[in-house]
Amino acid sequence: MSPVDPRHYDVIIAPVITEKATLASERNQVIFKVAMSATKPQIKEAVEKLFDVKVTSVNTLVRKGKFKSSRGHAGFQSDVKKAIVTLAEGHRIDVTTGL
Repeated sequence: MSPVDPRHYDVIIAPVITEKATLASERNQVIFKVAMSATKPQIKEAVEKLFDVKVTSVNTLVRKGKFKSSRGHAGFQSDVKKAIVTLAEGHRIDVTTGL
């Protein structure tokens, strides 16, 4: 395995662990929170280098921030960019373990 570039850790922020993400893992997909400035080729390279897997495609989406209030306290959620990474057949990433 080639040495890991520290910039890859700036591209991928965290895995998304939700019910929907768990269902996607059955289709060989993994969902990550990524930097807002990250491009699809950067995301693909970072995932391949950090996890030593083969990526077939990367889809991205931006969830716009929204106003929320709970128990009288108002707040604003910031924008979040997510990447849905499809892995090649036979490759797996266990997001429950850390890097």
